[in-house]
Amino acid sequence: MVQGQKPGAEIADDWVLLRNAREGDEKAWKALFESHSPRLLRLALMMTGSADAARDCVQESFVRLLHAEISHHEGSVRTYLSTIVYRSAVKENLRRNKLEEGPPECAGSPDPTPFDLTVRREQEREIIRAIQLLTPSQRDILVLRFYGEFGYEEIAAMTGVALGTVKSRIFYAVKTVRTILQSRGVV
Repeated sequence: MVQGQKPGAEIADDWVLLRNAREGDEKAWKALFESHSPRLLRLALMMTGSADAARDCVQESFVRLLHAEISHHEGSVRTYLSTIVYRSAVKENLRRNKLEEGPPECAGSPDPTPFDLTVRREQEREIIRAIQLLTPSQRDILVLRFYGEFGYEEIAAMTGVALGTVKSRIFYAVKTVRTILQSRGVV
């Protein structure tokens, strides 16, 4: 949210941008895409393990958003897009039935040494390998929470899983990843 902006204003702005984009306003479409695509790409990448599949999921979410007949504006465009990306990624994983590659390298702290960068990249790879060992139901919920930055209620709504189950899956997923990383000497 922009400083000084009222709560919910960002959500309303997204719906206005969507309406304008549907009416042919390319700037509105670009603003929507630039606002949401980086987070959606991270989410899809963590779920599919493939940069190409992640880009496809994100592109599909925007195409569906453009053509969807949405009769209400109770939720947010962010949640709507994320739900489409989540479902597309699940379908992609079922289709491929395996993960192929890890996420892109993340930006680090200012002026890290080459050694620091190497260590950080290796830790990130190990975390991703550990996440990939989770059951699909635990992995999906964990990725939505920590890489998609969704709240428990949003995850429950997106996945159709009870709130208590979402919390439980996250707890056990984190515990399992921690155990794996400890056994590998990462943490």
